[in-house]
Amino acid sequence: MAQRKTSGSKLFMTVLCVVTMCRAVPISDLLERASQHSDKLHSLSTMLTQELDSHFPPFGRVSMPRPSMCHTSALQTPIDKERALQVPESDLLSLARSLLQAWSDPLVILSSSANSLPHPAQSSISNKIQEIQEYSQNLKDGLDILSSKMGPAAQTITSLPYRGGTDLGQDRITKLINFNFLLSCLRRDSHKIDSFLKVLRCRAARMQPEMC
Repeated sequence: MAQRKTSGSKLFMTVLCVVTMCRAVPISDLLERASQHSDKLHSLSTMLTQELDSHFPPFGRVSMPRPSMCHTSALQTPIDKERALQVPESDLLSLARSLLQAWSDPLVILSSSANSLPHPAQSSISNKIQEIQEYSQNLKDGLDILSSKMGPAAQTITSLPYRGGTDLGQDRITKLINFNFLLSCLRRDSHKIDSFLKVLRCRAARMQPEMC
């Protein structure tokens, strides 16, 4: 199963690179493939949240930091679909790329922390984190290629450094709380990335805004 998923991601990048260089496939089709990847990214982060919730102490939610504490909160993004439809295509792609870039380091921390996470579904959580890393990197590479065809604004990336440190905590409860918080930030941002790419896909296909 893992080999099949890895092969699929490699195929995604191979096809994306070839068709972009040869211009054999419209940008709308490339965005369709990118949107499929972002949808998978968000689905995995959602499943991870559900798995973690199955054995997350109720009082832990009270202790969790607020969403405004996510390291990507400084990035100004559209608050809903209607606002996203008003943002230029190049800016939307820049936002998606900035969010993807911002998760490079935190995903490494989540992956290393998952190996010792005090949770019955630890193995499953660890595997899904690895899948997310793979989808994230392949999507990032694909959007880098697309951005080169959409002008300077699309190639701009806002720096959103993660300053939370590599240690999520020594005791069981602290580690679970910090892991769950970081995961909740990931789920929120993966939803934004997926939404932005779906809007771009609709625009590229020249669909009516209300159909996006």
